[in-house]
Amino acid sequence: METWEFGQALRRRRDEVAPEAVGLPVGRRRRATGLRREELAQLAGISADYLTRLEQGRATTPSAQVVEALARALRLPDRDRALLYELAGLTVPGPEVVPTRLAPSIQRMLDRLDHTPVVVYDATWTLVLANRAYDALMGDTTGWQGLERNAIWRHLNGRRNRVVHSPQEFARHVALLVADLRLTAARYPTDRALRQLIDHLHESPGFTALWDSPALPAPERARHKTIAHPAVGPITLDCDVLLLALDDLRISVYTAEPGTPDAERLALALVLGTQDLVDS
Repeated sequence: METWEFGQALRRRRDEVAPEAVGLPVGRRRRATGLRREELAQLAGISADYLTRLEQGRATTPSAQVVEALARALRLPDRDRALLYELAGLTVPGPEVVPTRLAPSIQRMLDRLDHTPVVVYDATWTLVLANRAYDALMGDTTGWQGLERNAIWRHLNGRRNRVVHSPQEFARHVALLVADLRLTAARYPTDRALRQLIDHLHESPGFTALWDSPALPAPERARHKTIAHPAVGPITLDCDVLLLALDDLRISVYTAEPGTPDAERLALALVLGTQDLVDS
């Protein structure tokens, strides 16, 4: 890999991206014209130290997942994304790999939902993107790394989010995720990262029994969810899971009926949560 060229390309594109173009607030005292290193690292879900080493050519083997996350955070068009992969010494993922690419049109749609909690998962239920409103509602996701980003692993290992489930509801929810993962494994039988994820999940409590079960529930795409927010109390919302067939992504959107107490509590939670994220 041409480490210097990769780092220079990364730094150049970081300087070219306006903060408001990626949903970041612009303060009066801001001097940087592009993204700060810490901001890009947060958007990509990597540490600022690792990004520094990448830009300086001291980290020489970024994974495809890291390159994809950086391309997504920088909003790179397909041609520039392909170039970033090439400079990293990697091949752009083909159709045999579980996709994590957010098409520019989908990203534009999500930008218009900036004040609506939205989270995007790939077909393995690994986090691709959570917007600021989602983090304000559910808790900050920016520090999640590796297996922490997988919803199945988190549920099975006690890393629950703020959604309220009865024991029966929780068991069904996890079973639904595992059922969807089994379908994903059948669609991408040669994806090495997917096989590694499944191997890791077999080490989680209860996964093997679900994976080997001959009958798993059919996936659900819409339901109500109650979120136990620490500052404003319980909020019952509509949660619609939108399946992007061409991109094999799952987009969960949380909304409340206008004029209801839940809508008021959601609005307050977003204000409080967004302030906390900015302050931190």
